[in-house]
Amino acid sequence: MKLLVVLGEGGHTKEMLVLVDQLGPDFHYSYLLVEGDDLSAGKITRKGPVHWARRPRDKSHNFIVDLYKTFHSAWHSWKALRAERPDAVLSCGPSLGVPTCMLARLMNVKVIFVETGSRVTALSLSGKIVYRFADLFIVQWPQLAETHSKSVFAGRFW
Repeated sequence: MKLLVVLGEGGHTKEMLVLVDQLGPDFHYSYLLVEGDDLSAGKITRKGPVHWARRPRDKSHNFIVDLYKTFHSAWHSWKALRAERPDAVLSCGPSLGVPTCMLARLMNVKVIFVETGSRVTALSLSGKIVYRFADLFIVQWPQLAETHSKSVFAGRFW
């Protein structure tokens, strides 16, 4: 099975790479990272092709700029999806995961979303968006599973 793993920066990368290590060597992994995030790229232990995309949102949250960047991110996500032809996209909530998961869904690629472990009582913005169409939506806290019927509680994995 081929997985396209979306890495964010910092904690998102840590969570995804721990999960990838737990999934083991039986998968073909490829990665999608934010441009310039060489630190995350250097932490990948299960090797595979690395693709780069622009960050969809900045901290300034300028709607017009964010919209442009999101379309730019979607373009790079689409190129990675076309190049890798994964069976599933695996993401834990960085903003880059949203356009990637949306495009994956449109391309009939399964979407597996793991809500970041830092979200205990409410979904992240990315989680709120992807929850509507994910094939598998995993939460790490029972409180989220109780309030989101489509989710699967899997416990903490790191």
